[in-house]
Amino acid sequence: MRTRLVTVLLALITAILVIPGPAATADEQGGETLQGQIRNPDDRDQGVEGITIQVFDGEDETGAAETDPEGNWVVELPGPGTYRVVVDQDSVPAEFAVRETAILVDGETEVEVEAGDQRPLIIALESAGGGDEPSGTQSPSDADSETPEDGDAASEEGDVAPASGGTFGSRFIQLTAAGLLFGLVIAISAIGLSLIFGSTKMINFAHGDMVTFGAMVALVFSSGAAGMGNSLLAIFAGLGGAILIGALLETRLSRTALIVAQWSSIVAGIALATVLGVLGDAVGWKVPLWIAAGIAVVMGAVLGASMERYLWRPLRRRHVALIQMFIVSIGLALILRHVILVLFGADRSRYAGFQIQEVVRLGPIAMPPRDLVIMGVAVVVLVLVACLLQFTRIGKAMRAVSDNRDLAESSGIDVDRVTLYVWGLGGGLAALGGVLYGLNQVVQYEMGFRLLLMMFAAVILGGLGTAYGAMVGGIAVGLVAMLSTLWFPSQLMQAWALALMILMLLFRPQGLLGRAERVG
Repeated sequence: MRTRLVTVLLALITAILVIPGPAATADEQGGETLQGQIRNPDDRDQGVEGITIQVFDGEDETGAAETDPEGNWVVELPGPGTYRVVVDQDSVPAEFAVRETAILVDGETEVEVEAGDQRPLIIALESAGGGDEPSGTQSPSDADSETPEDGDAASEEGDVAPASGGTFGSRFIQLTAAGLLFGLVIAISAIGLSLIFGSTKMINFAHGDMVTFGAMVALVFSSGAAGMGNSLLAIFAGLGGAILIGALLETRLSRTALIVAQWSSIVAGIALATVLGVLGDAVGWKVPLWIAAGIAVVMGAVLGASMERYLWRPLRRRHVALIQMFIVSIGLALILRHVILVLFGADRSRYAGFQIQEVVRLGPIAMPPRDLVIMGVAVVVLVLVACLLQFTRIGKAMRAVSDNRDLAESSGIDVDRVTLYVWGLGGGLAALGGVLYGLNQVVQYEMGFRLLLMMFAAVILGGLGTAYGAMVGGIAVGLVAMLSTLWFPSQLMQAWALALMILMLLFRPQGLLGRAERVG
């Protein structure tokens, strides 16, 4: 009964969070633009000058621009709305042609612009002889010609807008692939959220910001770790040392000795961070993205374990009610989000070397290599997590604690230690989800908060407290969100995913893989 009530409460909170705020007033609107850069497909460092870009609102032209010597163009818009962008084919040099995608057909595409958007739009060229030459200017998923921004729900939730060109079948297959990609990212991120609820019956509203944290950390270390990056690494090394001391020596040391050892590790990390902060860029280094992702996963695991050890465990021992812990988690989410904003800034960034890639075509599906890597990594990680939970001793203990915490404790399982491992696993997976999401989208301080709504839908759809349910629910939510754009505006993507969650609550409250509970 309690699980069902919590599920309904979570659904209500999710519905409230997803309701958009009041529309901006006329004084608040303004500054909307479309902009981009058209580059030479044979020389990536050279722009193409003299190409005319026209923007229409219905049949009325609202603006036009011509690319400068660097290939840059900007069109100012009268306000938010849906605009038709047309590339003047006659202005394209004879040796080039506009490369068509599932969205950009005959040099035209539609763009959704919201208040305050300064929307970058990537338009690809290819050699006039055909599509054999690499254009290198494809968009994030190369199913459209847009890069993701806040104002476009489609690009926020999977880099694919409603397909307007090609046959229905080809668009369906393309959006299915995009939905599977989006769903795998949601599943990776949501496993920890579901396991944490199963082991503690608490909904962690800070989970989305843990996703952002992972993306930001990977960005810092892959772009050159100096100053702030080194300091963060030192602080988390100290925290990680304290967590390991507590996990390994808690039963072997006296309480006083344990506290001294843990705080010594934390203070040592802070001292090292101070020294590295003073040295600044003098101690700079850079690693490939896959190593940066590994660092982010470890730091995410330390962040999750630190939350459990120094915040949630003391609150549980003081018998703080669940509703109060919900409120604390909301406050923690706000703190994390704004600390990330202060440390990393509000700029939107992409991982270096993965911004522009030539697409790989698999029949009717066109995806850049990075999206294929994301899908491959996500599938491998999901299989590994399933094997961990199914075949290892700690995995079986996690499932036992998730099924019945009291019974697991009476059976001799160290519930506190297992819960610590659950938070560490959840934090690491959230960080990995952030890296994968940032690789497909853009990295910015609110990215995890926006994904949090879809994670809630996934865990409710699959069944609260079950990792396998989060996997299935995440893929289902991603597919529904993307395929809905075949018939409905992209702004309703989240709405349809949440509608699926509501239907599940009406007809199967325990979720797809959850177990029905006896009431009364």
